Amino acid sequence: MTASGVRHSTERTATNAPSPTPQDWSAVWPFFRRVIAAGETFTYPTDLTSDTARDWWLLDAPNRTVVAVDEAAGTVLGTAKMNNNQWGNGGHVASASFLVDPDHAGRGTGRALCVEALRWAREQGFRAMQFNAVVASNAPAVGLYRSLGFTVVGTVPEGFHHPRHGYVDLYVMHRPL
Repeated sequence: MTASGVRHSTERTATNAPSPTPQDWSAVWPFFRRVIAAGETFTYPTDLTSDTARDWWLLDAPNRTVVAVDEAAGTVLGTAKMNNNQWGNGGHVASASFLVDPDHAGRGTGRALCVEALRWAREQGFRAMQFNAVVASNAPAVGLYRSLGFTVVGTVPEGFHHPRHGYVDLYVMHRPL
C-alpha cells in the first residue's frame, strides 16, 4: 500500500461541494462498525449507527475524507478524515482521524493515510497537526504518530474507558508542519 493508493472518497469540482460516493461508504462501514463496536481506539459510542457515522466521518469541503484502496484488488483498506482542529484564532491547526480495516492492519495503510493527511494540511496552509484523543494503549497508532514526528503534548489521565484494560490515558499529540 503506497500513498498513491489513497484516493478521495468525495468528488470535487470548483463549483460544488463534495458529494460522498455511496460505494465508498458501503465498503468502509463494515470495518468502521467493527472497530468502533470493539471500543478500544475511538471515543465514539460503540452502538453508532451507519447514518450517524457517515454524517460524522464524510466531511464537506474545505475538510476532506479519503479512502486507502488496494488498487489491484479494488479493496478499501482504510479511511481518514482531515479537518481544522479548532475554529477562529485556532483554525491554523489541522486534525485528522484514521481507521484501518483490522483485516489489513500492518500493511502500511495507516502510515499512507497519515502521510496524506500531513500533505493535505501543509497544502491547505495549516501550521501544525494535532490529535486530541489518542488512546495510550493503542501502541500501533502511538508508535506510528511518533515515527512521523508527533509528540505527546498533553495527557488526560484515565480519559478513556477501555473494555479490556479499564481506564487508560488519552494523549494529545502534535507536530508542526
